[in-house]
Amino acid sequence: MTADNASELEPTIFSATITPHRSLGSVGFVVLMVLFGAVSFLAGIAFLLMGAWPVFGFFGLDVLLLYWAFRVSYRSAAAYEEIKVTASALTVRKVSPRGQVREWLLNPLWVRLDRESTEEFGIARLFLTMRGKQLTVASYLGPDERADFAIALGNALAEAKRGPVRTVLH
Repeated sequence: MTADNASELEPTIFSATITPHRSLGSVGFVVLMVLFGAVSFLAGIAFLLMGAWPVFGFFGLDVLLLYWAFRVSYRSAAAYEEIKVTASALTVRKVSPRGQVREWLLNPLWVRLDRESTEEFGIARLFLTMRGKQLTVASYLGPDERADFAIALGNALAEAKRGPVRTVLH
């Protein structure tokens, strides 16, 4: 049995995948583009009929720019963070929108969960601290979700620090 196999057999205390929030789904995007395109086309036709033909092209450019902005936003939604806690390992895996992977393997006994909070915003930043170095986690979450996540991750780290629970059979 290798070290990799041993970590696969170890029970998972906590596991989370965090993805960026997108408030507009694919159907909403199509509806928005059709409506925005129709309004821009009709407004462009009105300017064309008034003799201001260059304005027609600018209305088309607005539609293309809006489409491009949403495509960039949806492409960035491919990024995610995976966090897994076992009794002997805390694994943080961050995947960029381009698929670049960065992974950290930390000892949960030596990791501290810290937060930066503000009065009006709540938890602004959540990070893991180990040996004076900080690793930001849950950056895609809003303040309320980040607070809930901090509680769940804190509980998982506390359980990992307690060690594996053994039951005694009588």
